[in-house]
Amino acid sequence: MTITVKLDPVLEQQLRQRAAGNGMSTSEVIRAALLAYLAEVQTSTGRSAFALGEGLFGRHAGDPALAQDRKHALADEWAVKHRARGR
Repeated sequence: MTITVKLDPVLEQQLRQRAAGNGMSTSEVIRAALLAYLAEVQTSTGRSAFALGEGLFGRHAGDPALAQDRKHALADEWAVKHRARGR
């Protein structure tokens, strides 16, 4: 299968230099990079959303009831605002 990939001139030059430096063709370098990318993607496949974001959970502390009480807090703020208008 043949695929055409558009590269900016700087990236193309870097690819050609790296390939030549390793005694490889540009196609071989691209194939190797694609295989490495696909292998990396496959290792994260099947992981749960929790497993993917586990290191991010619990980083910010705060009132745990804030999310649960948000409707009551908003209703209280609206009541205060409307009482002030009614005067």
